[in-house]
Amino acid sequence: MANRHLSRSIVLQSLYEWDFWGKHNGKLKEILERNVQEFAPGLPDVVFIFDLADKVVEKLPAIDAIIEKCAPEWPINQITVVDRNVLRIGITELLYGNKSEVPPKVAINEAIELAKTFGGESSGRFINGVLGTLYKEVSQINGDMQNT
Repeated sequence: MANRHLSRSIVLQSLYEWDFWGKHNGKLKEILERNVQEFAPGLPDVVFIFDLADKVVEKLPAIDAIIEKCAPEWPINQITVVDRNVLRIGITELLYGNKSEVPPKVAINEAIELAKTFGGESSGRFINGVLGTLYKEVSQINGDMQNT
């Protein structure tokens, strides 16, 4: 498993636990540290893990609002914990990440793979639909801005 994919898996598992237990401030770092030790001891680039998780938490209200806008038939609390956190990671990388390190299509593909691995039977399609819709909207806005 590539280092970045493994790192995203650790972030997902950590966000899942953090979200499941009520999103208590200060607990995520502890959960991340434990999961890095358990699932990736000796991983050379753990900075990516902590940066991604921190950015998800920092942008959480905006990210959740985006999820509700892109999936209006699914209130945020009705989306499974796995799918909700896969979307949070995908949106974070898609909108707030370094595009030269993680191009948008890579961010979407990685989120779909996480959903297929950790989610339910239709998780991959759901994640693809939500992130695909968001990508199209962002691309259209960016294109419109470049044409003005």
